[in-house]
Amino acid sequence: MNDNVVIVKSKDGTEFLQFKRLLEFSNLRHCYTLRYNDINIKSNTNKLEEDNELIKSYKKVAKALDFNWKNIVKPHQFHTDNIEKVENLNQEFDEVDGVMTNKKNIFLCTTSADCTSLLFYDDKKKVIADVHSGWRGTLQQIGKKTVEKLTQEYGCNPKDIICCIGPCIKKCHFEVDENVMELFRKKFEYTGEIEKIIEKGKTINKIQKYNIDTTLINEIILKETGLLEKNIIDSGICTVCNSNMFHSYRADKEKSGRNGAFIGIV
Repeated sequence: MNDNVVIVKSKDGTEFLQFKRLLEFSNLRHCYTLRYNDINIKSNTNKLEEDNELIKSYKKVAKALDFNWKNIVKPHQFHTDNIEKVENLNQEFDEVDGVMTNKKNIFLCTTSADCTSLLFYDDKKKVIADVHSGWRGTLQQIGKKTVEKLTQEYGCNPKDIICCIGPCIKKCHFEVDENVMELFRKKFEYTGEIEKIIEKGKTINKIQKYNIDTTLINEIILKETGLLEKNIIDSGICTVCNSNMFHSYRADKEKSGRNGAFIGIV
């Protein structure tokens, strides 16, 4: 963990992670959940009203951040590069991995368990976005596409946009086979940073493994869209290394829960 984030405990004892930079804005509410306090933003049914465990977690987060849990908008994610505008609380989003809005009292949520969460904020335009960027989403450059869509839909200037990179699987644990490595090499060789992005890893059962730095990729492509380096803020946390604090699929496999990244304007 680095100086960019802080662990906060609410009055009722709920603990969560926040970015110091986003705490500078009094009109924002945000957090990245911990697995403490039985918080698990994982849906076990197709109907919210039947998913008591998810609702319990929603209520804990909402109480801690002082908003109505019924104002949460969470898309059904599918490792896409689809990003949609949220205009009201009645919208539903299927196969969408990024949501954005300039409306007050709508609280965006995406979930992950090692994948990268990206929280965006433009204080001049008062616009937010919440993006799930798994390795497939990173390969499709969903972070870069989010900035482009914020510019198109809301007239944002990339130089005014802040992006906070949540806890996720880091290079130390994102181990892949050659076929996945080649996808990243071909896609990002143009950056001139491929030796930093891809590292030759262990040989397991005579199969060569490779480690990929998806955080670095996101930082590179966000800068390409015009974000200032000072406005790209990494939590510096690996969810696998810290699976006692965060849900991690690599650590817990099918038993893994989901972390939630929340952001809203009040």
